[in-house]
Amino acid sequence: MTVINTYDALRKIIGDKVDALEAKVVDHVDEFAREFIEKAPFLILSTSDAEGNCDASPKGDAPGFVEIVDDKTILIPDRPGNKLAYGHENVLANPHVGLLFMIPGTTETLRINGRAELDASEPLREQLAARGKPATLVIRVTVDQCFFHCSKAFIRSGLWKPDTWAEKPHTVSFGTIYAKKANLPEEAGKALDDAIEADYRDNL
Repeated sequence: MTVINTYDALRKIIGDKVDALEAKVVDHVDEFAREFIEKAPFLILSTSDAEGNCDASPKGDAPGFVEIVDDKTILIPDRPGNKLAYGHENVLANPHVGLLFMIPGTTETLRINGRAELDASEPLREQLAARGKPATLVIRVTVDQCFFHCSKAFIRSGLWKPDTWAEKPHTVSFGTIYAKKANLPEEAGKALDDAIEADYRDNL
């Protein structure tokens, strides 16, 4: 096993930085990033706690669900979820976050790194309401870095190519997984699946 543990060793493997590419990183939401965010229905929010333990959480809604306040500030509405709140707790301990925006069918992604805070003010929650319900809370991100990421990962994975998708990509239900891990009878897993389906239908 050859462990890379120095900057020089890393650069020997992957090559030197390309100055022209590093120049694409800006400290604000520019016109190109704004257009992408306005069309994106999905993002991944990456956080870590004070000890560096990480979490990545999906966030999604209708295209444009993230509001751009100005070129340094964006607002991400939080909707009802599983209440584990790992990402929220991380933000309280360490405000630094990373965002990855995606648009279906688009192989480029938009990356934003910045600092987050949680806001539960009623006017702001109402401002970011969806389906007649206010946001549970709002994640305000101050932008430190903003840049586009190239298409290679999506091209290699064929992520947006339906002909490459498995017929049944996920064959085991959440209820079945939970029941087995918790040593519960099969009926308990089925009841949990029914509850989850109702929650998806009634509590988005």
